[in-house]
Amino acid sequence: MTGCDREQKPAEKQQAPAANESAQQAGAGTPAQDTAEASQGNAEVIAKTNALFEEQFQTHVQRSPEFKTFLGIKEDYGKWDDISPEFAKETYEINKRQLAALKEIDPDQLDDATRLSLELAIRNLEQDIDGWKWRLHTYPVNQMYAGHTSVASLLINQHRVDDVSDAEAYISRLNALPAHFDQLIENLQERADKGVIVPKFVFPYVISDGKNLITGAPYDDGKDSTLFADFKGKVDKLSISDDEKSALIESAKTAMLENVKPAYEKLIGYLGELEKKATTDDGAWKLPDGDEFYQHRLNVYTTTDMTAEEIHQVGLDEVKRIHDEMRAIMKKVNFDGNLQEFFEFMRTDKQFYYPETEEGKQRYLKEATAIIDTMKGRLDELFITKPKADLVVKAVEPFREKSAGKAFYQRPAPDGSRPGIYYANLYKMSSMPTYQMEALAYHEGIPGHHMQLSIMQELENVPSFRKFGGYTAYTEGWGLYSELVPKEIGFYQDPYSDFGRLAMELWRACRLVVDTGMHSKKWTREETIDWLAENSPNPQGDVVKAIERYIVMPGQATAYKIGMMKIVELREGAKEELGDKFDIREFHDVVLANGAVPLNVLEELVDEWVAKKKSAD
Repeated sequence: MTGCDREQKPAEKQQAPAANESAQQAGAGTPAQDTAEASQGNAEVIAKTNALFEEQFQTHVQRSPEFKTFLGIKEDYGKWDDISPEFAKETYEINKRQLAALKEIDPDQLDDATRLSLELAIRNLEQDIDGWKWRLHTYPVNQMYAGHTSVASLLINQHRVDDVSDAEAYISRLNALPAHFDQLIENLQERADKGVIVPKFVFPYVISDGKNLITGAPYDDGKDSTLFADFKGKVDKLSISDDEKSALIESAKTAMLENVKPAYEKLIGYLGELEKKATTDDGAWKLPDGDEFYQHRLNVYTTTDMTAEEIHQVGLDEVKRIHDEMRAIMKKVNFDGNLQEFFEFMRTDKQFYYPETEEGKQRYLKEATAIIDTMKGRLDELFITKPKADLVVKAVEPFREKSAGKAFYQRPAPDGSRPGIYYANLYKMSSMPTYQMEALAYHEGIPGHHMQLSIMQELENVPSFRKFGGYTAYTEGWGLYSELVPKEIGFYQDPYSDFGRLAMELWRACRLVVDTGMHSKKWTREETIDWLAENSPNPQGDVVKAIERYIVMPGQATAYKIGMMKIVELREGAKEELGDKFDIREFHDVVLANGAVPLNVLEELVDEWVAKKKSAD
């Protein structure tokens, strides 16, 4: 899930130029940047424009304590973001002023690189401003991302405790939860008044997640609760006296009992009342002007103007193609039966699943790490620019594993204090078949999200907003493309593992069908689950969780396959144009060295590179 982009909180999604000397600085001297040397522009205007980009970016950073924490900035370290409607309106007005300032810049005075930044900055702001009318068409609390679980995730994964003041800031955040959750309730109520309530199936998940966070010490006699254990562990590592440690822990305990517990109980109580008003209608069509809203979401996520009907048909065509490739693997492994029977075999045969034990989970993590380490040794064949930041593999924390996605990636800290993290959800080992282990590791880790997002965050000579922004079609398209690339250099030797790769591509193709089916064609949740179960090898629990994800994030699931198909199309077109002059390492540099861009901009960058290569004779 990259998790994963402008549609997510920066702290929960997605940094660096190349580790090898030949790559020089990312953003300087790479094939992608070489295409921009022709237009030098006006140096003074270029400098002022880039200063404006940074000023505008910092304006938004200063308004977000949580984004500061993600960036490793310890200002407002004891605060949460202001999520009130009034603050949102202020942001909207700031965006309009920033857009007006950008539109005063003459693009003809800029070099190509700065002109691209200007184009992207204007596009981003226009999109945010256009999206203002849909600001209440969202579900701030759902099983995929929710205010009451994201605060815990931030404290655990991003709030570093390096000294006493950091620990005190942690306690301040605990004490600030009642006011923060009151704003969250206000947001939920404002949406409910407009008829925007998350579907009924979501409530047991989010209520359970909330209860999990106030279970255990100091709330009851059980083992330490998630946050209490986290705080104790961080304080214990400080070089201070035992008395000072005890005092901090006692303060945290008081905060949890007097503020954290009441805040969660109030929110849980409100969610229980809201649940009574929820319906079982799931598609975006049920929302006010739902069809128009859904088309807006498709435009945002795919960075194209494709209609729901077009995307639906692409999905059906791709499902058929991948099914045929799967039948070829059936023959290779001498399976006697049809495709549906093969799916059932892959779903249920014990050889493909590790036991539901701690040993089984540790084995999975160890082998996923080994897959990534092996791929690291082959990167020079595929890439010029490589990330500086390290990557680790972790299991999703117990407090959120029941509702979290199958796997996702969290970006490293910009200052290098935290590595990138590939999270594998090992809540049910029966949902993590070993034949998908390779493709998952490549997608979330290397050469997937860790390569792309870390390199982007580590870029030099590009504005900050481009280092930390994103476009789902590009980011997730790269992730899915990264599942294919290892096959082309000899990985997936086990045909079952290659089936796993195809199964994951099939999953993304199916998403095109079911997302548009639900949100545009009014398929019911049950109809959609049945279609996905019949057309994919994934276990039933996987299917249900996936459909429930697509329900609360209309359009997001379509970005993966649309993005991957564009990258493959551009690569094959470049191969045809360049013949022997095509270099996969240079192509990947063109794709990665500018950071995330909309698909039409990516096409322009590749076309420029191809033209330059052809004219170099």
